[in-house]
Amino acid sequence: MSAAWEVIIGLEIHAQLATASKIFSGASTAYGSEPNTQACLIDLGYPGVLPVLNREAVRMACKFGLAVNATVARRSVFARKNYFYPDLPKGYQISQYELPIVEHGELFITDGGEANGEPRRIGITRAHLEEDAGKSIHSIHEGLDRFSGIDLNRAGTPLLEIVSEPDLRSAREAVAYMRKIHSIVRYLGISDGNMQEGSFRCDANVSVRPRGQRELGTRTELKNLNSFRFVEKAINFEIERQIDVLEDGGDIVQETRLYDSDRNQTRPMRSKEEANDYRYFPDPDLLPVVIDDAYVEAVRATLPELPDAKRERFVAEYRLRNEDAGILTMSLALADYFEAATAAAAAKPGLVANWVIGELSAALNRDGIDIEASRVPPAGLAALVDRIADSTISGKIAKEVFDAMWAGEGSADQIIEAKGLRQITDAAELEGVVDAVIAQNPSQAAEYRAGKDKLIGYFVGQVMKATGGKANPAQVNALLKNKLTGGELSDGGGS
Repeated sequence: MSAAWEVIIGLEIHAQLATASKIFSGASTAYGSEPNTQACLIDLGYPGVLPVLNREAVRMACKFGLAVNATVARRSVFARKNYFYPDLPKGYQISQYELPIVEHGELFITDGGEANGEPRRIGITRAHLEEDAGKSIHSIHEGLDRFSGIDLNRAGTPLLEIVSEPDLRSAREAVAYMRKIHSIVRYLGISDGNMQEGSFRCDANVSVRPRGQRELGTRTELKNLNSFRFVEKAINFEIERQIDVLEDGGDIVQETRLYDSDRNQTRPMRSKEEANDYRYFPDPDLLPVVIDDAYVEAVRATLPELPDAKRERFVAEYRLRNEDAGILTMSLALADYFEAATAAAAAKPGLVANWVIGELSAALNRDGIDIEASRVPPAGLAALVDRIADSTISGKIAKEVFDAMWAGEGSADQIIEAKGLRQITDAAELEGVVDAVIAQNPSQAAEYRAGKDKLIGYFVGQVMKATGGKANPAQVNALLKNKLTGGELSDGGGS
């Protein structure tokens, strides 16, 4: 992107709340049922039926507001947002407009690519409760035959729409902010955050302006982005598209656009509506939501340790690098796994963290499973890390042991014994191998003694090859340096 342009981004994130029933009816919110089996007369807007607010949705919204240092309104109002979609059976959506339940919050992102690495404050304009619409399904069968259907199971599902200030300045920052919100709602237990099932998605408002200009450019809205990767790719494409239009002398049209992931491009969906197009008015069937200070404080008492606080504790308590602590605490389940493994291990927490972030996470990603379903439990990983720490095996051999554990071949100790993977730490045995390697490579030995220090790596590799990777690397290094420099060997003590 040209340095002549500045990007302005704001996100509207929709988090489906983890209530058992819908926001205004008793119908189930369970995912995966047959189409139109979980939509009752209230969801469908039949005459004579009345919505009843789900109090659990109010508690969850309040919980989120407190977690992001926002103002929780003691009085909020539901409104009707009028528009027509085939999957909106009532012809309006019950939402909150002028008086939302949460306003003026904030959070800080630290991995958005800032030049100085300092946390960036991102304002949260509001978070309001609303009901979801249904789902239109379009498919093609047997060539050109088209099939369209409406599934109203999702109609009436409670959503918390979280609207940021236009404080984001790049696609990378937008993803960092979205990940932070995703982490918070999962920590709070108010949403499962499942993006594949539509429980967590966002609309991105994107505009560009000449750098230094105060007036905002015309924005477009990218609708229904449901993965972090697509958010970044869609925003980056839209930024370049808008700059190309403006640099060619054209104008940006305010509109809603869809992202086509197959072609990696955005395309127009419809002209962008403004608030007055929706003809908002207070819903006559729902009273204002009134809560008091005692209610808010009772909710505050249920707040868990949140990601930022947990990260700070991990740095202080476990002496982890800030970056590693940030990775471990992005997911509550991952943080819990790390703490359980650390509690079971004699090894230092830093070594446990390396394995959770490295080998374990790689295996989870490769097999597409969540940490809760890990094939190596925390105590099992702790036992493996302890065998590295006490020099029973090397870090390289530990990877072989981990793979066997992941495949269900037994515990770390069982696999080490069954496969004969214990490190060679006997000084006399190692000295014999080192002597043989040096004798077999006289020219390299001469070069090393002439000052080519990097050849030590070659000799270590030859010793490891000769011992099947079982030699203790620290002892091998010490022995080689002594032998190659003509020094006297010690008794070879282990590491």
